[in-house]
Amino acid sequence: MPLLPYPLARPFLFGLDPEHAHELTLGALARFQNTPLQCLWAQPRVSDPVTVAGLKFPNRIGLAAGLDKNGRCIDGLGAIGFGAIEVGTVTPKGQPGNPKPRMFRLPEANALINRLGFNNDGLAAFVANVKRASFRQRGGILGLNIGKNATTPIERAVDDYLLCLDGVYPHADYVTVNISSPNTKNLRELQSDDALDALLAAVQARKAQLAAQQGRSVPIFVKIAPDLDEAQVQLIAATLLRNRIDGVIATNTTIERDAVKHLAHGDETGGLSGGPVFEASNRVIAQLRAALGKGFPIIGAGGVMSGADAVAKVTAGADLVQFYTGFIYKGPALVTEAARALARR
Repeated sequence: MPLLPYPLARPFLFGLDPEHAHELTLGALARFQNTPLQCLWAQPRVSDPVTVAGLKFPNRIGLAAGLDKNGRCIDGLGAIGFGAIEVGTVTPKGQPGNPKPRMFRLPEANALINRLGFNNDGLAAFVANVKRASFRQRGGILGLNIGKNATTPIERAVDDYLLCLDGVYPHADYVTVNISSPNTKNLRELQSDDALDALLAAVQARKAQLAAQQGRSVPIFVKIAPDLDEAQVQLIAATLLRNRIDGVIATNTTIERDAVKHLAHGDETGGLSGGPVFEASNRVIAQLRAALGKGFPIIGAGGVMSGADAVAKVTAGADLVQFYTGFIYKGPALVTEAARALARR
């Protein structure tokens, strides 16, 4: 158990503007990671090793991308017991994201709405931060999540993904192609059949070149939205198989508001995460598993608030589980609870 129990810190953090609390927390993690003060939040990692996509994960619980967009706090977050940390989304050039306020809590629903818009310091700063981290050397799996700049026309999106892939490839255990954020204009158009096929073909061709040059093949994952019908999921699954993609992350945030429209901030634009996404995410996971077959790697994300929720993701068809919003609401204890629940399973 951390020396500073999260239930003591949460009321203070939840009394602040959500984005300010976020930055304050990341600043403290970045400053005090790998120092004696890390004992304030560190806890042992549950051992439950599993091999997925050729990678040996020390346990099945990972941090979803979006919390640490610049890769500043990889070691600090890794000390909480995650088997995997995914950081980003990074874009080739730094960008401020969307105007503030752009993050909102919906505590009655264990949910967040954000319209951050891939705010990050750019590829060069991201890679420099990743190179300083020792999480991989300590047995953790590091995923690097890539996207496109807001100012890049959608018809040139492939160029941005390839630039990012070139930069992150030497430093990643796996790379995630993010085509599902609702906060970058037209980005979700890349989930359509032809656009996705063209993007993934280009990514795989560049991966083959990088693998030949560097002597290691880094798995490529694709992160998709929960707002897909079964026919769209089937098309995406076929495209993943056709392009020999290594895995899929299901899912990102939702644009649906039915579950929260009656709540304060429930009508804010952006991506809704947390409890209300749980069932939609599980539905997409189950449809993907049916379409992709038994051996295709699936990471389940969306609405995990307990160990039982993590088990439900695996029952639906996921091999590994990620969360972000659940971590905001429940703190480090959720990492241990979920990892233990899956280890018992």
